[in-house]
Amino acid sequence: MIRKEGIKLPFRYDKEILRAAVAKALSVSKGEIKDLRVVREAVDARKKPRLCKVVTVECGLSSEKERRIAEEKKNRASFAEPYRYELPENRYGGKYRPVVIGTGPAGLFGGLVLAEAGLKPLLIEGGRDAAARRGDILAFSSGEGLKENSNIEFGEGGAGLFSDGKLTTGTKNDRHRFILETMIAAGAPEEIGYLAKPHIGSDLLGEMTMNIRRRVEAKGGTFCFDTRFVDIVLKGGALGGIVLEDENGKKEIDCDRLLLATGHSARKTVKMLSERGLLIRPKPFSVGVRIEHLQRDLNIAQYGRENAKITADYKLAVHLKNGRSVYTFCMCPGGFVVAAASEKGTVVTNGMSEYARDHVNGNSALLVSVRPGDFPDDGDLAGIAFQRRLEEKAFRMGGENGCAPAQRLEDFLNNRVTESWGKVRPSYRPGVKGADLNRLFPDFVSDSLKESLPLLGQKLRGFDDADAVLTAVETRSSAPFRLVRDENGMSSIPGIFPAGEGSGYAGGIMSSATDGMKIAEAMLSG
Repeated sequence: MIRKEGIKLPFRYDKEILRAAVAKALSVSKGEIKDLRVVREAVDARKKPRLCKVVTVECGLSSEKERRIAEEKKNRASFAEPYRYELPENRYGGKYRPVVIGTGPAGLFGGLVLAEAGLKPLLIEGGRDAAARRGDILAFSSGEGLKENSNIEFGEGGAGLFSDGKLTTGTKNDRHRFILETMIAAGAPEEIGYLAKPHIGSDLLGEMTMNIRRRVEAKGGTFCFDTRFVDIVLKGGALGGIVLEDENGKKEIDCDRLLLATGHSARKTVKMLSERGLLIRPKPFSVGVRIEHLQRDLNIAQYGRENAKITADYKLAVHLKNGRSVYTFCMCPGGFVVAAASEKGTVVTNGMSEYARDHVNGNSALLVSVRPGDFPDDGDLAGIAFQRRLEEKAFRMGGENGCAPAQRLEDFLNNRVTESWGKVRPSYRPGVKGADLNRLFPDFVSDSLKESLPLLGQKLRGFDDADAVLTAVETRSSAPFRLVRDENGMSSIPGIFPAGEGSGYAGGIMSSATDGMKIAEAMLSG
C-alpha cells in the first residue's frame, strides 16, 4: 500500500473526486488505484470563507508502481505498513485473576487487554451500567436528588461517557489505532478512524461502551456494577486482597494484581489508599467556568458568514503576565452545560454534545491553572479540599437547590450580579441563578479570567462577547493528585497498578484508554 499526505479537496467531495485527486497526485490513472481509503481528514480554513479538506490516503497499486512512487521524493509518498496490535508475551505472575477497579476508558481497555490475554479479569464498578446511569443523570438534571454512585462522574463508561465523546489527544501512540478500531467495531461512526478531530457524541457512547463490555465478557471477563471498592488487605507489605461492598454487605476477595482506574473523582478511594500508605503526590490542575456562546456566532468567527451552518470548534490558550495559563478545554460544539456533581451539597459543571452537535449553544471549560502552592491546606490531598470548597460555595450561591451560579461575561468583568440574560441563554439544567462569580473564586482565578478574556477575544472574534454566559464551577478537568508509580507501572504498594486520569497520568478518553492498555501490558509482563 502507498500512503500519500496533503491532498487538497473541496470541502464537500465524493469518491470520484477523491479518486481523481489521488490519481493526479500519484501520476497514475484512476483505474490503477485499488482499495483506496482516507486515513486522515482535516479542515483547512486559512482562506475562509473558501474552505477545503486536506486528506491523507492509502491505496494499492501494482508492486512496481508502488516501489517507483515511494522512491520518487517529489511525490512525498511512502509505503504504508499494515497495522496489527500485538499483545505482549503473557508472563502474568499473579496467583489470582486480575481485578480492575473502574470501567471508564482506562479500566475498560485495560480489562480488554487482560481478557484478550486469557486472564478473565474481574471488573468492579461502584456505579451503575450505562443504560441505568443515563436515567439517573436525566432525573438529576430535572431536579431530582443526586445519586452519589450514579452520575456524570461515576458509572460504566466513566466521566467521558456523558461528554462530547472527543477523541483528540496531544499524544502519539500506536495503541490509538487499536482503540479506534475497537470503538468502530462496537458501533462508533467509521469516520472516527480518519477525522483529525474525531468525536462520538453522548447519545452514541453508551451503546458503544456496552458493546466493548460484551466483548470483554465473551473473553471470560466479569463485570460487577453497584459494587464499591472500600479497602485493601496487605500481606507482607504487598497487596493480598481487596474489600468490596454491595447491597448484601462487605466481602473480602483474594487479589494480588489490581489495575486501579477509578477516575479523577474517586475521592473516598484515594483517601482510603492514602491512609493505607500508598504514595500520593499533589499535582497542578485547573479550575474555572463553562463559557457558552451561540454556536452560529462561533461558526461565523471560524469559517465566515457564508459557512454559518458548518459546525465549528476551537481550542484556545493564553499565558498571562502573572505566570498562569488560561485555556479552553473539552469544547462541546452545539452542546449544553450539564450538572456533574458527585457529592451532595455541591455544584459541578461539565459539557456535553450529541453526535449531531445541533443545539443552539457551544460551550467549553475556561480554566485557570492551579499549583499546589495555591492550596491553603497542606498534605497530598489538599487539592481535593480546594476543589470541594469551590463546589460547596457554588451550591450555596446557586440557591442550595441544584441550580448553578451563572453570569453574563460583561457583568463578570464589571463585578455585578447578573439580573437578566442577553442573546445567549444558559443551557444548564436544572437551572441557573444570576450571581457575581468574583465572589466565588480566589482573586488569582477571577483576575486571571478577567485578564484572559480580551486576549482570547483577539484569537477568536466574539469569544469575549458581552452576552457570553459563564456557569460555575468547573473543577474536574483533571485529578489534583498523582498516584506515584514506578517504571513498571506499579505503585508503592506491590500489586497495585494505577492507570488513567484518576491516577494523574492521562486526560481525556483516548489518553486514558491508552494508559489503561499500557498498564495492563505491564501486568502481563510479570
